[in-house]
Amino acid sequence: MSEVVVGENTKVTLYFSIKLEDGSVVDSNFGSQAATFDVGDGNLLPGFERAVFGLRAGEESSFVIKPEDAFGQSNPNNVQQISRDQFGADMELAEGLVVSFADAQKAELPGVVQSFDDQNVYIDFNHPLSGRDITFEVKIVEVVAA
Repeated sequence: MSEVVVGENTKVTLYFSIKLEDGSVVDSNFGSQAATFDVGDGNLLPGFERAVFGLRAGEESSFVIKPEDAFGQSNPNNVQQISRDQFGADMELAEGLVVSFADAQKAELPGVVQSFDDQNVYIDFNHPLSGRDITFEVKIVEVVAA
């Protein structure tokens, strides 16, 4: 095994999976190409990076990442009430439907239909994984100095 451990100023190649509490896989690269990132480059959330600190090439581990270190807590202020007439009359709404909006900078902002009636649609703009404990499984392939 390599003597270089995951930490500041390292480049890490790894396989990972992100799972929910019920074991369902949200994302994984096991069975495909390993991912490579420089620690601190923003490709992994800081909570996920910190979890792998100290691991060496060849090591595998599993961590439960709390919401505050993953995708944040769900914020009730991120649920917005939008008039039903802002949606096309032919648009078939359903709870859980992901709808794309443009923010003030014209960037795409996805929201999830939480509920609706004839007058209003309630859109949740929280990250879909906010408020959730995430199981992060990793297999470190390589760790080198950056």
